[in-house]
This record gives sequence, C-alpha cells and structure tokens, in this order.
Amino acid sequence: MSSAWTPAVIASVVEGHGEVYALPKLLHRIASEFGTPLITPKPPMRRPRSKLVAPGGIENAVEAKASEITGTGGVLVLVDADDSCPAELGPQLLARACEARPDKRVSVVLAKKEFEAWLLAAASSIAGYQGLPPGFTFPGDPEAVRDAKGQLSRARTDGHPYSPTVDQAPLVSVLDVTTARDNSPSFDKFCRDVAWLLGAS
Repeated sequence: MSSAWTPAVIASVVEGHGEVYALPKLLHRIASEFGTPLITPKPPMRRPRSKLVAPGGIENAVEAKASEITGTGGVLVLVDADDSCPAELGPQLLARACEARPDKRVSVVLAKKEFEAWLLAAASSIAGYQGLPPGFTFPGDPEAVRDAKGQLSRARTDGHPYSPTVDQAPLVSVLDVTTARDNSPSFDKFCRDVAWLLGAS
C-alpha cells in the first residue's frame, strides 16, 4: 500500500478531448475514496482510438508516458469500447502495452460503450448540473446505450447540447462513484484498476 507521505503517480492516455480535462478530476476523486494521495504530473496524452489500436500505437503512447512514473503508480490507458467487446479488445491492448514497458504497472480500461455511459450509470447524482433537469434519471442499462452523449443532450433543459470538453469535467466532479460502480461493470473495473495503480489494493 502506498505511504501516506509518498503520493502515487498516474500518467494517462485517453481517446477523447473531454477526457483530457475530466480524467484527472476523476482519478483524484477515486484516490480520495481510497485515502491515497495522488499526483497527475501532466495532462493526459490524447491519441485517437484508431492510432492506439494500430500497430505500435499503444506501445508508443505507453512508452512516452512511462517516463513520468518514478515510484509508486503506473500508466492508465482509457478508451471507449464503442462496438468492440471490452473482454476481447481490452486484454489484447493490455498485452501490447505491458510488453512495451514490463517494468511499469500498466492498465488498459475500455469504457462500455463510451465514457458518458459512466455518467448515465449514476444519473441521479448529476441531476441538476450542466443543464440536466433536477429529476434526471436513466432507468435502462447504461452500458447498452450506443449514444450516451445523445441521451445527455436530449435530457438537457437549457437548450444546449452536451459537450464533452465543456461538460465532462464538471459532471465527474459530482458523480456518485459508488452508484456508478454498482451500475457499470466497466466503471467498476476502472476503479479497481486505479486502486491497483495507486497500490491501494
């Protein structure tokens, strides 16, 4: 377990523009849940999914971010599963990433089907924020939705569409982590992987 006096470092690679701002906030919230100090030394590196899955793509990204890890911590790669099966694509990408830097802890998480599904998984906790109505809920399976961004846009009452770069970070700041874990297996995996990177598990 990480020492309370030695913060863990998580360097990250993301697919979307919104995650560049949102992921560090989410990582710090989860680290706080585990009572582990965290440093995110630089903003996440953004790489389109097509480049990450291409030969050498995830390897090069992990290699570039690994230099930020000097002690406890590791590299986290977060991408949307889209229509791929996370249980198939995830291990493939993880094997490639670990081969690139076997000396570092490396995690690959695929949000099923997209990052915004994690927001829908705890819909009641983000109700009333970023144009969403106070009574906002999502009764279905958030990981079965192909267009979670559209669901958020259609639910808004302020006349503005959902924008990842504008709305993701504020919404993850109020997201109820426990509820999201209960309703989204991929978010639960994300939290477990973060705990492992932090040395909290």
